Amino acid sequence: MVQAGTAQKRARTKIVRRWRRNMDVLDDPKYVEMLNTLSEGSVRRNFNPYTDIDWDSPEFKVIDNDPRWILPKTDPLGKHSWYQSQPQQRQIEIGMWRQANVAKVGLHFESILIRGLMEYAFWVPNGSPEYRYCLHEAVEECNHTMMFQEMVNHIGADVPGMPRLLKWIQPAIPLVAGPLPIPFWFGILAGEEPIDHTQKNVLREGKELHPIMERVMAIHVAEEARHISFAHEYLRKRVPELPRRKRFWLSLFVPLTMRILCSAIVVPPRAFWREFDIPRQVRKEVFFSSPESRQMLRDMFGDVRMLCRDTGLMNPLAKLIWRICKIDGKPSRYRSEPQRQHLTAAA
Repeated sequence: MVQAGTAQKRARTKIVRRWRRNMDVLDDPKYVEMLNTLSEGSVRRNFNPYTDIDWDSPEFKVIDNDPRWILPKTDPLGKHSWYQSQPQQRQIEIGMWRQANVAKVGLHFESILIRGLMEYAFWVPNGSPEYRYCLHEAVEECNHTMMFQEMVNHIGADVPGMPRLLKWIQPAIPLVAGPLPIPFWFGILAGEEPIDHTQKNVLREGKELHPIMERVMAIHVAEEARHISFAHEYLRKRVPELPRRKRFWLSLFVPLTMRILCSAIVVPPRAFWREFDIPRQVRKEVFFSSPESRQMLRDMFGDVRMLCRDTGLMNPLAKLIWRICKIDGKPSRYRSEPQRQHLTAAA
């Protein structure tokens, strides 16, 4: 019994030592330089939701019959024939509700991220540049949540945001960031990548947008580039150092997480379909049974597939899981590579 207890204690001590060693990054000058660059970028260029957006400006006023709220064709619902066949006023109402709910989902998701950042930063050792970067990102994400809520308030739609099940389990998610930071950061990418991909496509399309929506998207995309960059570099540094067994289980975890969280974030809640009496068949085609919507789903995760390929997480079984989840495809050649076929189709 004593020997068993001693062995168990040694095993626990070994795990703690490995965990603390993984927290120490000062022996990697290239990674430290990247963190310092991102932190300095947050100092030089940052946005405040109440000084960089003039919410009371007449140009930002929200009116009910403004055609600029019609969904762009890069939106999966916006390019569907059912939506395009609706009267203009109906398209505007649907567009305002959808954009308000996207903003609400965004602030819910970033609330989880902020709490996870603080949980992770709590454990980093003294002198670590990761502490400063995590706090910069937390500040920026707090500003994003205020910006998104102001957008919802100005639109005036009482939208629910995240699905109810995710709301119930979300208090536990940030607690993972301390003991299991790698799965946590992959989970964060599962939320950040679809939102970032969708907003970039909307901005690239060139459709005239309401100033509130255009300004909020532009600010979010600009700052989110730093946040996604950190998540990618964090995982590039740590994943290859994991034991082979852990990398194998992580390779199966990643595509499942990407698919589940993407649906929770991108697909509107039931209230949306009931509110506008949208046919069930339209919902199925838009999310994600039509060839166009399936391609859009795959394109959202090109950067993550590149990350998994580069860190050794694309084994044969993992590739099968990616295919089963319908998010397989070619990895990006570089981060944020535009999916030109969608932009051409939208134009």
